[in-house]
Amino acid sequence: GILDCVEFQYTPVHGSWLNMAEIEISIMETECLGRRLPDIQTLGKELKAWEGRRNEKGKMIDWRFSREDAKKKFDLETGQN
Repeated sequence: GILDCVEFQYTPVHGSWLNMAEIEISIMETECLGRRLPDIQTLGKELKAWEGRRNEKGKMIDWRFSREDAKKKFDLETGQN
């Protein structure tokens, strides 16, 4: 029944792109969407304006988890020191 209507998409859960997408969505929610919007046209205008401001300011994600940090964390979790 219902599963025939669902399309599953594989997305790697450990990819840093997914973390960055979640961070951007959170920022967008805080800065742009944290209120009621009357219609889909207003939503589109607000998102386009927010995107323009964000790009104009050159905002980027400050990724602080380095490759070395990942290696240390992995070694600790697996006991491979």
